[in-house]
Amino acid sequence: MQLVSLSILIPTYNDPCLALVESLVGQATCINGLQWEIIVADDGSTDESIVAANKSIDNLPHSTYIIRHKNSGRAAIRNFLAREAHGDYLLFIDADMTIVRDDYLQRYVDNLNDIVYGGYTVGNGPDDNLRYRYERASEPFHHVGNRNLKPYRDFHTSNFMIRRTLALANPLDERFHHYGYEDVLYGKQFLMQAVPIRHIDNPTGFCTFEDNEAYVRKTEEGICTLYHFRRDLKGFSNILSAVDRLHRLRVAPLVRLVLHALSPALRRNLCSRRPSLTAFKLYKLGYYLDLEKNHQ
Repeated sequence: MQLVSLSILIPTYNDPCLALVESLVGQATCINGLQWEIIVADDGSTDESIVAANKSIDNLPHSTYIIRHKNSGRAAIRNFLAREAHGDYLLFIDADMTIVRDDYLQRYVDNLNDIVYGGYTVGNGPDDNLRYRYERASEPFHHVGNRNLKPYRDFHTSNFMIRRTLALANPLDERFHHYGYEDVLYGKQFLMQAVPIRHIDNPTGFCTFEDNEAYVRKTEEGICTLYHFRRDLKGFSNILSAVDRLHRLRVAPLVRLVLHALSPALRRNLCSRRPSLTAFKLYKLGYYLDLEKNHQ
């Protein structure tokens, strides 16, 4: 029997993840020939009650909870976890995900490869929640068949396995400290190196939806990240492609003026109890165009 050495790595920031680790421990102990560990790295959480609850992870088999008192960012914390790991393969799972399949770990063990991405599925949420509406509308595009059409563009760090030697040789770009797009550039990085990304149907559950105001602020932060790294991310962002088309048609200034005028109303809608996904698309485009104008 071939022994498989797997490190399950969970970065967390103000997310309770004891239940997630318990689910993974339960599955890992049932897989014959699996050598495993779970490492949770807390990236400077500010909620002391969550930190206190997560400390119980240390009491679970083969599980470690590491507290880092300074927030290093989404890329750096994953690179830290890769260096801490001992397994030949590294499985990264975001702390706000849930395990929805009884054979979740077994499916990864059965699909060992350089990089394997399992996808995610959207749980139930309130219909007046913008994040829930957006994720539910996007869900069909994340099915494994669609992901395989664009394997490098439809890749996320929330649920993927990578060979440890490959991860150490290709760390995530630590310039990405704020929210958004570090995983997009990671996918592009592997495309440039012709490292295949294998997509399988092995989702985690996405069931945590921040309120509308918080998600709009997070989206604004992500668009700022996109603008800052626009040259690196060219060809890997629908917003950048749309902006390029507007400039080629020489209508970008006009569209910006219209969307700038509409921006307060669009934002009010997004923070309301009836958020519109059309308003969301327009708001994001206008926000980017305003950033572009302000930095000229």
